[in-house]
Amino acid sequence: MSDVNLSTPALSWGRFGRRTGGLFGGGNWGWSLFTILVALLVATPVLVVLAHVFVPTGEVWTHLSQTVLPRYISNSLWLMLGVGVGTLVIGVGTAWAVTMCRFPGVRQFEWALLLPLAVPAYVIAYTYTGLMDFAGPIQSTIRAVFGFQTAREYWFPRIRSLEGAIAMMTLVLYPYVYMLSRAAFLEQSVCVLEASRTLGCGPWRAFRSVALPLARPAIVAGVALALMEALNDFGTVQYFAVDTFTTGIYRTWLGLREPAAAAQLGAVLMLFVFALVLLERLSRRQARYHHTTNRYRSLPRYHLKGWKAALAFIGCFLPVFLGFLFPGGALLLWSFETGPVMIDARFFSLAWNSFILSSVAAVVAVLVALLLAYGQRLHASPASKLAVRIASMGYAVPGSVIAVGIMVPLVWTDNTIDAWMRATFGISTGLLMTGTIGALIFAYLVRFLAVSFNTVEASLSKVTFSMEAASRTLGHGPLATLRRVHVPVIRSSILTAAVLVFVDVMKELPATLIMRPFNFDTLAIRTFALAGDERLREAAPSALAIVLVGIIPVVLLSRIIAKSRPGDAQ
Repeated sequence: MSDVNLSTPALSWGRFGRRTGGLFGGGNWGWSLFTILVALLVATPVLVVLAHVFVPTGEVWTHLSQTVLPRYISNSLWLMLGVGVGTLVIGVGTAWAVTMCRFPGVRQFEWALLLPLAVPAYVIAYTYTGLMDFAGPIQSTIRAVFGFQTAREYWFPRIRSLEGAIAMMTLVLYPYVYMLSRAAFLEQSVCVLEASRTLGCGPWRAFRSVALPLARPAIVAGVALALMEALNDFGTVQYFAVDTFTTGIYRTWLGLREPAAAAQLGAVLMLFVFALVLLERLSRRQARYHHTTNRYRSLPRYHLKGWKAALAFIGCFLPVFLGFLFPGGALLLWSFETGPVMIDARFFSLAWNSFILSSVAAVVAVLVALLLAYGQRLHASPASKLAVRIASMGYAVPGSVIAVGIMVPLVWTDNTIDAWMRATFGISTGLLMTGTIGALIFAYLVRFLAVSFNTVEASLSKVTFSMEAASRTLGHGPLATLRRVHVPVIRSSILTAAVLVFVDVMKELPATLIMRPFNFDTLAIRTFALAGDERLREAAPSALAIVLVGIIPVVLLSRIIAKSRPGDAQ
């Protein structure tokens, strides 16, 4: 081995994946250039939206700012506050209970508390509306039992309201806080917990004084994710007639036919999102938490009995019941009622459309993520690191903003080509790129690339540099090594990333609603359309299909979290 010169051209690529200096790194700088180009392509929609801040829109923006903009801002802030507090209380409380306490049913709650994550917010909104509206079974039963005739004779919470939207989103978004908080609690140092016990800290005081501060970065990250999803939501707020930035973008684009004004609304919405990202970064900027030992032991559990065990059981059961079992049971019952009529050839056509879109988007997202992660591994230059960070920020940008950022340049390009063809050849080309499957897939890539990239990047670290060196000595280049060495090792993580993207695309509504081709609908679009026509029971089969597909990543996440602490007996 002493005769092998690792600096020869045949073996110089990557230099075992270490940075070799310079803006683009050493060796084959083509990987860094590729990473930067992909990042710029993925970031184009966001840059387009930001660039439209300086585009004059005449009286349209003035009209929006004087009429609806204050309402958009107010409702969005109240939505963020309500969802933030709700997900924080439910997510952190249940995560601590199932991690540190023992009571009847705790093993089942460990994974069951993730089930509401499989239900899109707009699906649970439609379901609760069908159950709790004036003509629904709950209010009908109340009137029948007490002899009421009109809604004015009794008080009942109004489901179609800002408060209702907050409740619906909290029930399905708290798992973001739950899974990150539980992962943080599972990684706690036993030494610190034992030290708190020797100082006389009981369960509640240990949680408040020790565990909660140590888990703060993970908790803030979970709340930030939940708030980003709340800002991205369209189906719930549109159905409940709650004016937010997402509904405003949709109406300005399709109603007023003002793409520039819609882009400017998107830019304002992005300020909220960037504020959340900045808050999450600042919350852990100075945080440095380290284990004092490499030895892992099972966490000490608090065995609850009597009323304490009953209280813990109820506290964990209610989120599962209200967020999954209750609406899921209603969807299943309605599906039995309307399934023979609604599950027809049209249903399977829509299911096929959803499957094709989700599959293609998953393959593209995983392929791009694999190339980006591998390129960064080969040449971890400052430029490539920055480019990857830019390319991965799409998940923080609402789907409606991404849709506007893609549609604006596509519409301009199509109109320019059409005008030139008319003037030169007298032929109208129409829309070449706008409203195509390719444009929609690109929107999904921008939105969900971070999901696949984070999964692939974490798994890629399992491949040692000695394995790469062995491949080089056999004469394999970067792509051959990626195909023959890396992909077989991280195959399970690639599959996991593909499944996560697949399910996210199945549930996605805002971008699909704006960018889908003419006469091309999906299960999500059909659910939204039927619910908009107040045909809630007819919407149940397609909504239930989306929920069933969404259970797949819940199972994967539950298994990953349960095995996240070494040495813990499961």
